[in-house]
Amino acid sequence: MTLFTIASCLIARLMNDMTSHKFEQERGHVASAIECYVKQYSVSKQQAYDEFNKQIANAWKDINQGFLRPTSMPVPILTGVLNLTRVVDIIYKENDEYTHVGKVMKDNIASLLIDPVPV
Repeated sequence: MTLFTIASCLIARLMNDMTSHKFEQERGHVASAIECYVKQYSVSKQQAYDEFNKQIANAWKDINQGFLRPTSMPVPILTGVLNLTRVVDIIYKENDEYTHVGKVMKDNIASLLIDPVPV
């Protein structure tokens, strides 16, 4: 596994945990990464969120560097990983749009699949 794919997985995992944390705790799910970090480092939830946002920013830097450096990984595979990470970013940027689909996600899907592109 390359640093590029590790960074993609990190972004997906942390963004999902950050946006779904409160909802999952209300439902009685097992501890999320937020809960584990708070307990392990004896910090507030806000400090955990801040740390995760830093880790996400650094992971995006790793992805960007992955495209700038020569690699043995074929570019189409890197592009697929990048596109998946972009989708994760859209889904989990503000809210958990995967679990609770709202107007923003419906509009994104409609613009992608339904609305014609003017030529």
